[in-house]
Amino acid sequence: MNVLELFRTVRTFAFDVDGVMTDGTLQLLENGALSRKMYIRDGYALQLAVKKGYRVVVISGGSAGSVRSRLESLGIKDIFLGVQDKASVLAGYVAEHELEWSSLLYMGDDVPDYTAMQMTGIPVCPADAAPEIKAICRYTSPFSGGKGCVRDVIEKVLKLHHHWEVN
Repeated sequence: MNVLELFRTVRTFAFDVDGVMTDGTLQLLENGALSRKMYIRDGYALQLAVKKGYRVVVISGGSAGSVRSRLESLGIKDIFLGVQDKASVLAGYVAEHELEWSSLLYMGDDVPDYTAMQMTGIPVCPADAAPEIKAICRYTSPFSGGKGCVRDVIEKVLKLHHHWEVN
């Protein structure tokens, strides 16, 4: 199957944070705080997907308030932080919103995402994902975590449905 045909069914995007929306590194600050970097072009794609009516859900083991603030500023409302069992959270979300597993794209990068990714119709990952994750993915972005992989998949879906705007 052509990868674009695979993306044609996507109506819901689910993303991990660290290693997907960030490059997976943490900067340790003198005051004990942790700092992450997010790619601005991923942010543009995320907010456009929300504006165009796609569901965007974020499920992360991390619990930084700064991450929640950034995601909320992009219009994302379905944010689950500090999650130990991503598969259970995702299953509850799918049931609550009566979603089709086949129309759900999940992008993860490491072992904590494995079970949740296997449940979805379209498991995808960044170029620098762990080998175990790459092995179960139907698409591997040519972009690494925190360097455009989120935009890559959102842009493909939105372009397929004529929702990608260039003015």
